[in-house]
Amino acid sequence: MFKPSELFSASRQQGLQRLQNFVPSAGRAYAAKRNTDPGPGLRDNVSMLSPYIRYRLITEREVVAAVLEQHTPEQAEKFIQEVFWRTYWKGWLQMRPQVWFDYLAERDEDRDRVEQNSGLRTALAEAESGRTGIECLDDWANELVETGYLHNHARMWFASIWIFTLKLPWTLGADFFLRNLVDADPASNTLGWRWVAGIQTRGKTYLARPDNIAKYTDERYQPTGLATEAPPIREEEPYAAEPIAPLDPIPRSTPALLLLHPEDLTGVEHLPGNVEVTGILLASSFAGKPDWPFGDNARTFLEGAIEDTVQATYNTMGKAVNLVQDVTVDELTEHAKRSGAECIVTPDAPVGPIDTALQELAVSLEQQGITLYRCRRDWDAAAWPHAMKGFFPFKKAIPKLLERAGLT
Repeated sequence: MFKPSELFSASRQQGLQRLQNFVPSAGRAYAAKRNTDPGPGLRDNVSMLSPYIRYRLITEREVVAAVLEQHTPEQAEKFIQEVFWRTYWKGWLQMRPQVWFDYLAERDEDRDRVEQNSGLRTALAEAESGRTGIECLDDWANELVETGYLHNHARMWFASIWIFTLKLPWTLGADFFLRNLVDADPASNTLGWRWVAGIQTRGKTYLARPDNIAKYTDERYQPTGLATEAPPIREEEPYAAEPIAPLDPIPRSTPALLLLHPEDLTGVEHLPGNVEVTGILLASSFAGKPDWPFGDNARTFLEGAIEDTVQATYNTMGKAVNLVQDVTVDELTEHAKRSGAECIVTPDAPVGPIDTALQELAVSLEQQGITLYRCRRDWDAAAWPHAMKGFFPFKKAIPKLLERAGLT
């Protein structure tokens, strides 16, 4: 089995190289073979770019631009849609942030319930350690823990078997993924598990069928004893969408401290041209957010990615980058004063631990007379508002979004 570091070399250059290698297959070949999971080390039918996109070592726009250099939008439609799925999930959650906080609360309740129920505790331990007796699920659990990755189709199968066959709490399955995936992402992960469970799209669940698993694993697995029905785990009222609040514009020519973070490791590229950067910090973690990064696999990848970003940012900006762990208000205030900055500028962060940390920091910094400004990428600003409903209405906006991004 591969280690995360063997699957994903954590640098922007390696992400770009992987993209270049995959681009010739991103058209009709991808559309025909994308759902097949031939197993670890054999997945040249998918890009495996998700960790690089997740932390924006490479960006969605770069990926789509590279693909459209060799394929028409029609030829690469399925792959382009897959890139936009991540954007869609982030936009959907951005307009319904309470879904994330409700997930965290329900997860904590389920953790407490497990502690009080020895049978549930045993079943959970067996599922996480690959000892359920369901060969495919056990192999996927071990692969996830050891490599930090699962094929997207395997993620769906896994979630379905977890919820409907093993009858385990969906929140703890989502938590298991978050703690082990290199590309662990609050939006894609939480909303994907909710969809399988039947609470994301009312009445819509996902049932893992033995014939489907056999077909798309090249007959490696032919499971028996799986659930034959997948009723929604509960009835839930839809969350109302809230408009995405615009960000405050950064005052022109104001000396600013640049705060980078792992939600957007190439964030320097979309800074407004009027920002006068007097110093740069790169935060690997934030005080009071012990769950970030979510797990060891993501942490290992980020350590390499952050090291790469420090050097790349220095090459771009011509300024030293101070790497900081467990960032605090006092630390930010001190660095701002020392560099002569009158404000702090940071790339935007979607709903999740870093977004929460930045919100809390902004309030405390304001009390110190320092404003924290966020910069949102044009890609997000254009696409997120279209995630009002399901993906299919969102999909209709993709041609216009590509045009706005200069990719037609």
